[in-house]
Amino acid sequence: MVKVVTGFGRSGLHDWFMQRLSAVVLAVFTLYIAYFLLSTPNLTRDAWTVLFHNNFFRVVATMAMFATVVHAWIGLWTVATDYIKPTSIRLVFQSFVILFILGNLIWGVQILWGF
Repeated sequence: MVKVVTGFGRSGLHDWFMQRLSAVVLAVFTLYIAYFLLSTPNLTRDAWTVLFHNNFFRVVATMAMFATVVHAWIGLWTVATDYIKPTSIRLVFQSFVILFILGNLIWGVQILWGF
C-alpha cells in the first residue's frame, strides 16, 4: 500500500517512461539555453530580460520545471525505496523531498510568470 501512495505512477513501466520523457524535455531545454548563450555575444541584463519576457520561453521553462519535478521525484523515490529500509525514515525523507521540489516549482513559476 505504501508503494501505491508514494510512487509517482501506477507501475514501474509508467515511472520508467515518465523519467525518460522528462529527461528528453530537460535535454531539449538545455540545448535551447545553450543555443541562447552561444548566439548572444553580449549577455547583458537587457538580453536576459527579453528572454524571460518571451512567452514561448516561459512556457518551455515551465515545462522544464515540471519535468525536473517528475524526474527528481521518480529518481529519489526509487533510491529511497531501494536504500532506506526503515519505513519511518524513508517517509520522512520522501516528505522532505516532496516539500523541497514543490517549493522550488512554486518559486520558479513565481519568478517566470511574476505572480
